[in-house]
Amino acid sequence: MEFIKKFFNKKIVTIGGGSGQYALLSGLREVEQIDIAAVVSMADSGGSTGRLRDELGILPPGDVLKCILALSPHRDMARSIFLKRFTGDRRLRGHNSGNMLLTMLSRYTGSFPSGIHALAEILDVRGKILPVTIDKATLVAELTDGSRIYGETAIDIPRGNQREKIRDVFLVPHHSDAISVYPPVIEEIRGAHGIIIGPGDLFTSIIPSLIVPGVKEALQKTRAKLLYVINIMTKFGETHQFSGRDFVAKLEESIDRKLDGVVYNSVKPSEDLLARYGDQKAQFVQIDNSDGWWEDRRLYAADLLETSGGIVRHHPGKLAEIIRSIVFENSA
Repeated sequence: MEFIKKFFNKKIVTIGGGSGQYALLSGLREVEQIDIAAVVSMADSGGSTGRLRDELGILPPGDVLKCILALSPHRDMARSIFLKRFTGDRRLRGHNSGNMLLTMLSRYTGSFPSGIHALAEILDVRGKILPVTIDKATLVAELTDGSRIYGETAIDIPRGNQREKIRDVFLVPHHSDAISVYPPVIEEIRGAHGIIIGPGDLFTSIIPSLIVPGVKEALQKTRAKLLYVINIMTKFGETHQFSGRDFVAKLEESIDRKLDGVVYNSVKPSEDLLARYGDQKAQFVQIDNSDGWWEDRRLYAADLLETSGGIVRHHPGKLAEIIRSIVFENSA
């Protein structure tokens, strides 16, 4: 019976990073009859992750750790342990225990993917977690005035109240002439029934994975449904004043093909919450579904909103439910 159930499972690949992918995976973990493969951006350079990357020359563990926690049945307990930050020892201060354990496992096993697999085994993770590349690189943003910003953290947090818009982002390899995709990523894309891009910061979490050589080409060839989950709010310094159409147009430019479907939240946060986000120059992302530009892209609108703690984000359960309905909509 287990074999028959496994045979009919749908293979879902997610592409992204940060808190957006954490929310998506937290929800998908509860959906039956799917096999999950999370492809994770390797552009993170901030906080504990950035220090470990600079001091030890490792690949960034932060976004991978979020995915491991999201897909673990012990998530709540594991979060309290693995996200706890050291405060005593001078060298350890500011690091969280999960990043340190993943770093140690990677060095002991001899590879970053092996370290991921080992920590996933400890936490009984459901699904696969794959770095988009195992080549070390720095994310660079080119602005409309021709200037460049180096590093995901610097791009993510603009200085001052004004900054030119991002024209393009690219990856600069550290120790080689080029960057290549981690081969299992291509295998998962080829075998997928559904591929979900986002949600997450467009220029620092999403596009950095799509521009790794090999990823775009695989997405162009796939027969899987290619879906994009649009952010609920814009972000100053990255997607300031973007409409839903702007998000989609930039993403499609990165992969040089149209999306099959676009998933978006249709419910506005409260006026008080919008005003607070407005102080950070963030706006609610609007989609005009009467715009003929959408053509054969299918639009999926639903209440996906979660605002507990005064933070606007996607509700894991709501997001997983709409993804489930899309992936299985033509199944008997």
